[in-house]
Amino acid sequence: MLNIDIRSRVPIYEQLMNQLKSMIIHEVIAADEQLPSVRNLAQELTINPNTIQKAYRELEREGYIYSIPGRGRFVSPQTHHQNKERLTMLTEEIETMISEYLYLGGTKDNILAMLHTKDEADQGGEQS
Repeated sequence: MLNIDIRSRVPIYEQLMNQLKSMIIHEVIAADEQLPSVRNLAQELTINPNTIQKAYRELEREGYIYSIPGRGRFVSPQTHHQNKERLTMLTEEIETMISEYLYLGGTKDNILAMLHTKDEADQGGEQS
C-alpha cells in the first residue's frame, strides 16, 4: 500500500502525505473511508508514530482528511467549496511554474500536450 524510502531526501512525513494524497485523488481510498490508526501504520511501516501524526495533521489541515475523536481519521468527501483556498494556492503555484517553464524555453504546445496526456492517464486511456 504505502512505500517509504528512508534514503530519499524527501522527508518521510512528506512521502507519506504525497502517497496518501495520490490514493485519495485517484479514489483508491474512498470518501469517508477510515485511515489506519497512527499506531498500526507506525508498526506496519516501522517509522516513528510522531511522523505519521505530522502527516495526518497536515492532510487534515489541507482538507484531505478529517478526524472524529475516539474513532479515527477518515477521507474527506470531495467538495469544491472546501478546497477553494487550496485551489487558489495551487493556481498561483501553477502560474509561477508555467511562467518559468516558458522563460526557460518550453512551449505552450508542450504544456497542452502534458495536460492532454495527464487527462488521458486519469481517464484510463479512454476518450470522451
